[in-house]
Amino acid sequence: MQFKSWYKDWFSSPYYHMLYNHRDDEEAMIFIKKLITYLEPAVNCKMLDVACGKGRHSKALADMGFDVTGIDLSFPSIEEAIKNEEERLHFYQHDMRLPFWINYFDFAFNFFTSFGYFRTQREHNNAIRSIAQSLKANGVLVIDYLNVHYTETHLQKSFIKEMNGLNFHITKWHDEEHFFKQIQVMDIKTNKLKHLFTERVAKFSLGDFTEMLGYQKMQIQQVFGDYQLGRYDVNQSPRMIIIAKKKV
Repeated sequence: MQFKSWYKDWFSSPYYHMLYNHRDDEEAMIFIKKLITYLEPAVNCKMLDVACGKGRHSKALADMGFDVTGIDLSFPSIEEAIKNEEERLHFYQHDMRLPFWINYFDFAFNFFTSFGYFRTQREHNNAIRSIAQSLKANGVLVIDYLNVHYTETHLQKSFIKEMNGLNFHITKWHDEEHFFKQIQVMDIKTNKLKHLFTERVAKFSLGDFTEMLGYQKMQIQQVFGDYQLGRYDVNQSPRMIIIAKKKV
């Protein structure tokens, strides 16, 4: 099976946006507001939204008064995001593995497991390095990632979603290093396969992130375990929300 660049095709696919259109925007906004209350960023500080998609969370941050830049690999997503650009909100098609605006931002965010897609560890290290380089001294990075142990024990192995005349057959599994999700898109009328995608996300632990961030002079300050910013528990927490600061 070839996973080298599955994310390039899948995140630009209309089926991806169709499948995940149900995501709870209200819950996401509550989380972001809680996060901002905790972080207490200065008014007009500069923020980077890494893997911003169509920019809904970038826009929420800009609406709070911050100067926000969103980047994403997907051209179709950025084309949509650009429609909402304003004085304090900008979007660019960009690969997070490559440098972007060195020592410029006060905060960088990577929301909702928008990491761990790449084929090699070097690529993941490159992404962390590029994000760290984009931050000023004492700049803060927030990574919102799945919690491996919790996800392993709560994996819903197979189910079907029906929408817009299509059946999305979803199958999930994991091995020692990755979680996988295969999505078969079937036309209900003809029962023909329209598309087949397989997502793959690395099983990065808190120790893995500590190491990756440490190499880039980023020190973890706090870890939360859910979107209510509750205590992180390696077995019970659904999320692993890491807050790291760039050393001077």
